[in-house]
Amino acid sequence: MTDTSPTRFQSFSAATSPEQGPPRLAALRADLAAHGLSGFLVPRADAHQGEYVAERDERLAWLTGFTGSAGFCAVLPDIAGVFIDGRYRVQVKDQVALADFTPVHWPETALEDWLKEHLPKGGIVGFDPWLHTSQEIDRLEAALTPSQISLRPVDNRIDTIWTDQPDSPDAPATGFPVEIAGKTLGEKRAEISGALTKAGQAAAVLTLPDSICWLLNIRGGDLPHLPVVQAFAIIDSRGHVTLFSEPEKFATLGPDPDITIRHWDDFEASLASLNGPVRVDPATAPHRVRIVLEAAGVEIVSGQDPCILPKARKTAAEIKATTAAHIRDGVAFARFLHWFDEEAPKGQLTEIDCVRQLEKLRTETGVLKDISFDTISAAGPHAALPHYRVSEASNATITPGQIYLVDSGAQYEDGTTDITRTIAVGDVGDEERTAFTQVLRGMIAVSRARFPKGIAGRDLDSLARMPLWQAGRDFDHGTGHGVGVYLSVHEGPQRISRVSTLPLLPGMILSNEPGYYREGAFGIRIENLIVVREAPALPGADDREMLDFETITWAPIDRRLIDADAMNRDEIAWIDAYHAQTAEKLRSHLPSDTADWLDRATAPL
Repeated sequence: MTDTSPTRFQSFSAATSPEQGPPRLAALRADLAAHGLSGFLVPRADAHQGEYVAERDERLAWLTGFTGSAGFCAVLPDIAGVFIDGRYRVQVKDQVALADFTPVHWPETALEDWLKEHLPKGGIVGFDPWLHTSQEIDRLEAALTPSQISLRPVDNRIDTIWTDQPDSPDAPATGFPVEIAGKTLGEKRAEISGALTKAGQAAAVLTLPDSICWLLNIRGGDLPHLPVVQAFAIIDSRGHVTLFSEPEKFATLGPDPDITIRHWDDFEASLASLNGPVRVDPATAPHRVRIVLEAAGVEIVSGQDPCILPKARKTAAEIKATTAAHIRDGVAFARFLHWFDEEAPKGQLTEIDCVRQLEKLRTETGVLKDISFDTISAAGPHAALPHYRVSEASNATITPGQIYLVDSGAQYEDGTTDITRTIAVGDVGDEERTAFTQVLRGMIAVSRARFPKGIAGRDLDSLARMPLWQAGRDFDHGTGHGVGVYLSVHEGPQRISRVSTLPLLPGMILSNEPGYYREGAFGIRIENLIVVREAPALPGADDREMLDFETITWAPIDRRLIDADAMNRDEIAWIDAYHAQTAEKLRSHLPSDTADWLDRATAPL
């Protein structure tokens, strides 16, 4: 029998079950009626507006059973809509009680349109102002006002009925080596305070934990797989930082005259005492921040979190460090692929077995801090769920004739990794090989892209989709997300996506991960991480600035799934060169049997 006990970093128990939702929904509706509310919004968010949340803040999962990384619920007297994007439209059906919760395709269906359809004039929808940004609330209010539906900031109504809500996390902060960061705390503070001074702003409010950890060269353990300390901060134009959190978290860090540490409870009073203009990011700061500042008469300037772009543009030291981390991770992953090729054809491996083995091999590097997200280990039809999470209940045996998808990553002090490979188990069908090759051609197109400075992620997104589009296919997620260095595996603001208007800049790290998913049958995704860099000059080119990508992920791509006849000469040359570099970088670090396997896995097409 397969050992399904938890790994060090990942549990396989189902966090929720559909039958828990209906009584909780009934209790919430009774609470709303008692407080004169027609509805309540339940986002998957905390006061910091990041992707990952602590157990205490898993209100959406607690209420509905849905555990995806994005989505929200709108609870009304007669309907409760669970809004999910294309990644979760199959998953949500398995996780919520469909008689009580109605999946809503989002963003195709806007929340404001749905509310206008299901609420009469005069309806009052409550929301927790700590869990929504001002940008979100402003847009929603503008759309609902003509229908005479109003929004009301209230205390969180879930917290009043969640009687066994977990405590807030309290992991200690640790220092982050300047040798990896490439900039000292003083240099970063000077950079941010200089930007504020230039803009004529007295201070900026920081609410994103990864921005604060980047600024202060610290890391923490408050969130699963994301090494951050939960805190708020105010940095003024002199470079002084006031930090709001649990002061005990910072006991191991030495005193700094330019940093004041205060308790969470002091945050609102400190906001109210500021002398403006104060920069607040309407896209990331909780709406409560603006409410407090406006009530105190403080001048507010809307502007992007001043740490976001500097954090996204990695220093040379960060690039060097994460490049080394990716080679180390590539060695562990190559060992996993070799193991998988030997074991999977026997027909006894399970999805959980693979998660456990991959974590074991990464742990054997001796420097693994954590995984960067729960490993997606998906066989056959499970791979058609882009964010499938294996549990003891869903754990499937991997059988010959299937394809297997593994999307995983690691957190090392010198880098954050994220890699996806789709692997054949024995002989697979022509349909799978055709789709795999289309996905691979899209991934290669992005990898080979050369583009003028000023091009945004949306301008490159179609490169990854074109081979699929030509076959009448597509995928319902972005092509790439930003990645940090021992920070978030999903880092903004850089993206390769239809909706991303931000120009790509040198030093940004992104994923490159097109896919194809056939519900109930199979799924395919291939992912490498790439770094934006200045492109080398070409003979005869004009003098405009050009950028391209450097690939930093190294692991074989399954040659058995590639239809070389469907690829052009340049695409074949790229995959052969990539495989040659993979062998060169990894071979000397591998056991002899795995090195021999790698030679076969990276042979020219």
